[in-house]
Amino acid sequence: MVSFNKLTRTLAGIAAAALIVPLAACGGSGNGGTAAAEGIPAKGTDDGTEITLWTRSPLERQAKNVVEAYNKSHKNQVKLEIIPNDDMEGKVGGASQTDSLPDILAGDVVRIPYWASEGIFTDITKQIDGLDNKADLQQGHIEAGTVDGAEYTLPFITDVSVMVWNKNLYKEAGLDPEQGPKSIDQFVEQAKKVAALNKDGVAGSYLAGQSGGALVFDLFPSVWADGESVMNKDGSEATLDNDSMKGVLDAYKELANTTNGLGAGSKEETGATWTAPFANGKIGVMPYPNTSTTALFDAEKDGGFEVGVAPIPGTKEGKTSTFLGGDAMGISKDSKHVAQAWNFLYWLMQSDAQKEVFADQGDTASNIQTLKTAYKDADPRIQTINSVIIDGNGQTPKSPAFNEAFNAAGSPWQLLVQNAVWGSGDLKADNKAVTDVLSAQ
Repeated sequence: MVSFNKLTRTLAGIAAAALIVPLAACGGSGNGGTAAAEGIPAKGTDDGTEITLWTRSPLERQAKNVVEAYNKSHKNQVKLEIIPNDDMEGKVGGASQTDSLPDILAGDVVRIPYWASEGIFTDITKQIDGLDNKADLQQGHIEAGTVDGAEYTLPFITDVSVMVWNKNLYKEAGLDPEQGPKSIDQFVEQAKKVAALNKDGVAGSYLAGQSGGALVFDLFPSVWADGESVMNKDGSEATLDNDSMKGVLDAYKELANTTNGLGAGSKEETGATWTAPFANGKIGVMPYPNTSTTALFDAEKDGGFEVGVAPIPGTKEGKTSTFLGGDAMGISKDSKHVAQAWNFLYWLMQSDAQKEVFADQGDTASNIQTLKTAYKDADPRIQTINSVIIDGNGQTPKSPAFNEAFNAAGSPWQLLVQNAVWGSGDLKADNKAVTDVLSAQ
């Protein structure tokens, strides 16, 4: 008889692979779309043209800040459309097949490799290579949109994962509120101390068990901190069957088996309310997206609980890492206003714009020099967040099939975590299921 885990592994792989189909009719092969970037000025054209831009709802606040600043200072006007996260793939696929993509398309950096390989974007290699400060920009967002040496994307909004903890709960639990975990063992120890408070609705930590995207954002950094990998270099094979990943998964399994160790609903969490339990003061310590920390700091000023921030540690003390995520952006194959769209991209890459729309708003810039110079008076916790980028230990995983293998609902990665934390996992077999999807692309 076929075991349940083996059957669900197989079905998850088939379902995830099927999700690759929607953009297959785009006709792209990584050679760029029909729009032309030849002959446009180095800074683009600002002549009063309306430019359309699509981006995802999780980064709505930051995107609106960017567009508002550009529109106030330019003749061109950007018309921003916010797409619900779960609708993005379908909308892009449909628009690509009907040649109705916006001038500028921003999307999850881990989905960019697939879009670029399918010819969604216009080749802007010459323009990107002509930027004086290219070396200072978030390289993962450029590399994600690079196919066979052609460059299609630049960073739009940077989102990194960090560790946060509730200082009020730490005090109650007898922990030092100024010291977050410096290893995965300390993470478990501190979470269990908060769990032992036995307060109504309070738990040690929280995990988005049904959100592949949140899970990679939370768990991959600890593996990278240990010097291990999650995929091979070309993104065609999973390498999750390693001691570091096993150590991280075992840590969450220990919390899952501890009373109040993981917050109620962790196993079923789809990511829609992933950050809410911590924001509501019910969680002791957990990995968290930096784009959501501003709201925590604002709430603290209004009388909310105090928040600690630190880099995400590995299983061994002394090393840290982060998931260099967020959205990259490119000019779509369907744009009729390439020079004007480039004007927007060029402007946002400049240090003055990065300071105005990100640093001055308490958000993370995509320009390393801005990170180093524009935050001297910022909250020390924001400086800590920036440090995880500046230190160079973070990574942006790249594979055309990353979404299907990791992020998609029911992905083999999501099943791997479910099996390991709440079931009886077989890391070797579950790793192979992820590879099967990665290698099918």
